[in-house]
Amino acid sequence: MDEIRVSSWNELSETLHENSWNKDLQRFRSTCAFRGVSDRCYDLMTSLRRLGGPTDRLEDHILRAFRKYAETRSVPDDWVWNWLALAQHHGLPTRLLDWTYSPFVAMHFATENTRRYDSDGLIWMVDIRRTNGFLPEKLKALLRDEGSDVFSAAMLNAAASTIDRFDALSDDPFVVFFEPPSLDARIVNQYALFSLVSDPVLTLDDWLARHPGVVRRIIIPAELKWEVRDKLDQGNITERVLYPGLDGLSRWLRRYYTPRHDETRDLV
Repeated sequence: MDEIRVSSWNELSETLHENSWNKDLQRFRSTCAFRGVSDRCYDLMTSLRRLGGPTDRLEDHILRAFRKYAETRSVPDDWVWNWLALAQHHGLPTRLLDWTYSPFVAMHFATENTRRYDSDGLIWMVDIRRTNGFLPEKLKALLRDEGSDVFSAAMLNAAASTIDRFDALSDDPFVVFFEPPSLDARIVNQYALFSLVSDPVLTLDDWLARHPGVVRRIIIPAELKWEVRDKLDQGNITERVLYPGLDGLSRWLRRYYTPRHDETRDLV
């Protein structure tokens, strides 16, 4: 995988916005999804895989129970894709992974945990337009018809009304990115979207490794994290915004007033 270790705030910002110029639109419109993590060693294993056990069999049981006990009015339409997004949003183990359109939101998640400031952070940067090149033709046609690079729940439902039917669209595993419905302000403010691999056992890491040229890993050195964090706070990219409500406010204030205690503070 293409891996870049940046050394400054400017280099980080420039790298994350690289190749975002759209000649046809004459606008900057990146085709990438971003995911920030506090430690470069973290993988892209889903919460469903982390449960262990027979992942392919557990998935249906877990989601079926969630739909059974949750209120039907919790989702705008009674489609499995809306239920899957709702379940992921509320912490149920699923095969989805959280991503964002915003490189700055990804920076936030890479620097939110001050207890990990002794470790390099990482931002995954996946070119959605390139991953779409490996989709089955039925899904490619849907994107062409919509003039879109990502799916909505309605588009996925038109292609496959169940997860099993989705997986059966191709013998070769593929990955789609789809936007969840605007269930609450958190999803909206985080500029969120999800990745979905057509095999509950296959990790996105493995899929990306098999398809060179679709992903970049941007390493944020541990010694740069404080600067990135402070500049994000100045730009109002904080827990108070990304987790609207008193819980987010408390998370922001707890981190914001955490004193700097690393040995590199006198060097920057």
